[in-house]
Amino acid sequence: MKWSAFFTSSIGKKLVMSLTGLFLVLFLIVHVGLNACMFADFFDPTDDGEMFNRAAHFMGSNWVPRALEIGLFAFIILHIVQGYMVEVQNRARRGVGYAKQMGNKGSKWYSRSMALLGTLLLLFLIMHISHFWVPSRITGLPEAHYNPEHHDLFAKMLEVFQGNPIIVILYLIGCISLAYHLAHGFQSAFRTLGVYNKRYLILINSIGLGFSIIVPLIFALMPIAIYFGWIGWEN
Repeated sequence: MKWSAFFTSSIGKKLVMSLTGLFLVLFLIVHVGLNACMFADFFDPTDDGEMFNRAAHFMGSNWVPRALEIGLFAFIILHIVQGYMVEVQNRARRGVGYAKQMGNKGSKWYSRSMALLGTLLLLFLIMHISHFWVPSRITGLPEAHYNPEHHDLFAKMLEVFQGNPIIVILYLIGCISLAYHLAHGFQSAFRTLGVYNKRYLILINSIGLGFSIIVPLIFALMPIAIYFGWIGWEN
């Protein structure tokens, strides 16, 4: 079989989904670690977002993260396209629905709703990019008071989330969608790559469950903390 035929086959699409999904998991680890720097303001209000802005400046000015950023966007697009193709292919194969729905006896609802969760995440991603990536990379942000070379992305976070409950709710919906998407996608990626050993699967499922809870929870705490004034109260 030609490589082109393999990657357009059902197995090939799922393999691409798995590999790109695991890359995005690594990105989430880096992203949540960077964003968590803003909680320095909670423990030390005089920080005024400096730790967060310094971390964001490093990610935006260093050529390694910038190069990986290009790959990230490419993998996101590939993951989305392949995901929809797999969903369309699965629906075509199923044809007529089951006479009796098995519900959660056959699989969890979120494992059957990956396309819906992925769509919600896509909409969330578009909103997130427009709020932060575009101003940071394209249109420009105000300078940080402690260093004119740094963008004050922390102030932008405060601007977006302070006093705007609708935006906060939309971000929370995105975080919830991410949690359920990861709950299925994390372990599914390893299964696709051929991990079927029961001992390893138990470990992977446990790590995946913890990851799908902790990472979205940290992301969700950021808009919540800003909205309720736990962060940035001196601004």
